[in-house]
Parts: sequence; structure tokens; C-alpha cells
Amino acid sequence: MAKKDHISETPATQFLRKQGVAFTEHPYAYEEHGGTAVSARELGVDEHAVVKTLVMQDDAAKPLIVLMHGDRKVSTKNLARQIGCKAVEPCKPEVAQRHSGYMVGGTSPFATKKALPVYVEQGILALEKIYINGGRRGYLIGIAPAVLTALVAAQPVQCALEE
Repeated sequence: MAKKDHISETPATQFLRKQGVAFTEHPYAYEEHGGTAVSARELGVDEHAVVKTLVMQDDAAKPLIVLMHGDRKVSTKNLARQIGCKAVEPCKPEVAQRHSGYMVGGTSPFATKKALPVYVEQGILALEKIYINGGRRGYLIGIAPAVLTALVAAQPVQCALEE
């Protein structure tokens, strides 16, 4: 009998199962600093449908999560303007880890250590299916984007820069 790769639960997958959310599991060979280009290639999906979970902070050092298409960058200026603060910047990896409870490269917007406001690039919500981190490096889950607004109250923003 062939051994099936078992993926152990993460706080994110436990949270989704508890909420009754259907998702597909997509483990892949993680590459340090490979980003969404690597995961999209490994999964054979469009990088535009792979969503980055970015932990940032506002000018008062309050943490927040930004969900962005894998093939786009965040315009922190546009984001700050839309969420009503002076500036937004990425958190340092150790700070991001402290806020989210996840290792950088394995950050999921679900079941973060602290409840963080979540902002989602508007275009992501128009996709049929997205691939987002499941709470571990080298592990994406496929879900309907509506889950983001339903479960983590993700607020739509327009802050994408073309790569």
C-alpha cells in the first residue's frame, strides 16, 4: 500500500475545518526567498491566483495583514491613504512572526496569534479560487476568495502595483 503524504494540521487548517470551510491542500518544495513564483510553478497555477500574506504596520506600529496577488507588489502609499493612516510599512520578520504566530514564508491570515485587521486587494475577490498559505512553509491551500471576507472580515482595498 502506498504511503500517502499526511499533512499535519496547522492553526489555520484547524480553524477552517472548525468553520466547515472546504479547501484543497497543496504541499510543495519550499525554497528560501522563492516566493509565489516558486509555489505557482510547483503547483502549476497562475501566480496571479497565489496570494501573499504580508504582515505590515501602520505609522502607530499597529500590525495589519495585507493579502496581495503573487505577481503584484503593495503600494504602501495607496494602502495608507485607503485605510486612513499616514504610512504603512512591512514588519521585520521577527516582529511579523510575533504578531501572526507563523514563520515568515508560512504566514496564513487564518488563526493568527493576535487578531489583526486584514486588507485584501480587490481583484483577489473576483478570482474563482485562490491559493493562500496554510500556515506552514511549502504548504498552500486552495479556497474560494469569499472565505476571506466571511471569516477574517478582510476589507477590500486597491493598492496593487504592477510588477
